[in-house]
Amino acid sequence: MTTAPDRAAVEPTVLELGLPDPVRDPDLPARVRIHEVGARDGLQNESSLVPVEVKAEFIARLADAGLRTVEATSFVHPKWVPQLADAEELMPRLAELPARYPGLRLPVLVPNERGLDRALAHHAGEVAVFASATDTFARRNLNRSADEAMAMFRPVVERATAAGVPVRGYLSMCFGDPWEGPVPIAQVVRHGLTLLEMGCTELSLGDTIGVATPGKVKALIDEFTRSGVPVDQVAVHFHDTYGQALANTLAALRSGVTVVDASAGGLGGCPYAKSATGNLATEDLVWMLHGLGIETGVDLASLTETSGWMARQLGRPSPSRTVRALLGPTA
Repeated sequence: MTTAPDRAAVEPTVLELGLPDPVRDPDLPARVRIHEVGARDGLQNESSLVPVEVKAEFIARLADAGLRTVEATSFVHPKWVPQLADAEELMPRLAELPARYPGLRLPVLVPNERGLDRALAHHAGEVAVFASATDTFARRNLNRSADEAMAMFRPVVERATAAGVPVRGYLSMCFGDPWEGPVPIAQVVRHGLTLLEMGCTELSLGDTIGVATPGKVKALIDEFTRSGVPVDQVAVHFHDTYGQALANTLAALRSGVTVVDASAGGLGGCPYAKSATGNLATEDLVWMLHGLGIETGVDLASLTETSGWMARQLGRPSPSRTVRALLGPTA
C-alpha cells in the first residue's frame, strides 16, 4: 500500500509557479525605482530600540534583495527620535555596502544644519529634508510654521548642494491633516515648489495619514506638472491606513511617476501624527508592479524573507499581505 505524498513537501510556491502573471500596460512606466524607507521611516516608529547590528543587517539584506535606494537613518537629535540615536554608530557599518552592491544609494534624513554637519562627517552621499504642507503639523513636528521650516531648510539644501550632495525634499500632509482636514492643492504645490526652487532634486509627496484617494493623487500631480515640475522629479509616499496605498500608487504611475516610497514589511507610521499607520509594504508594491510587467530589480522571494526575518526581530507578525501570504500568517 502506498501512501499519498506530503502535499506541503511537493507543492511549489506561487513565485515558483511564475505568479504573479505579468500583463504589460503600455500606458505605465517600464521601470519603477523603489525608495525603501523601512530602515529609517519604519524603525523610527518602533516603541522599543532596535540594536544597531540588526539595523545594519536589515539594510544589507534589503540591498541583497535588489533594492538600490535604501534610506539608512536620520541625523536628528536623540531626544526627538531615540530609535535613531545610533546614526553615528550605524553609518560605518554600512560603508562597504556600495562597493558590494554597485549603484546602491544610502540617503539619510537631516533636520537642520547641525544634522547636515553630522551626515557630511560620515560621508553621506545623499540627504533629505522633511517639510510640511500644513502649519499645524509643522509646529508639532518642527516647532515652527511651514514657511519658517522652509527658511530653516534653505541653508541645509544650499550647503549640501554646494558639497555635491543631492537633497530629496519630503513634503508631508499633502492630502489631509489630522488637525486641519483637507489640504488645498494650491497650498501643497506652493510648498513643493519652494523645496524644488531651493535646490531639492526630488520631491516626495506624502500621504502621511493615509487619507488620499486616486482622484486627488492625479489632481495633485497634474497641478505640479502644470506648474512646470517635470514628473520625473516627483515621488509618492503613501500610507495604507484606509487600504488605498496601492490604488493611489497606480494612479500616480498613470500620471507618469516612476519613484515610489515603500517600507519593507509595511513598517512605520509617524511619531508626530498618531493617526498615521504603516507605510505601503514594499512586498505588496513589488507584487503589483511585477504583475504589471514593470521592472524593479527586486527579488520578491529574498525581500519577503528579509521582512519575515525583521518581523521576528521585532517580535510580531508583519502587516504586509504579501509577506503573510508567502510565509504564513505568523510571519
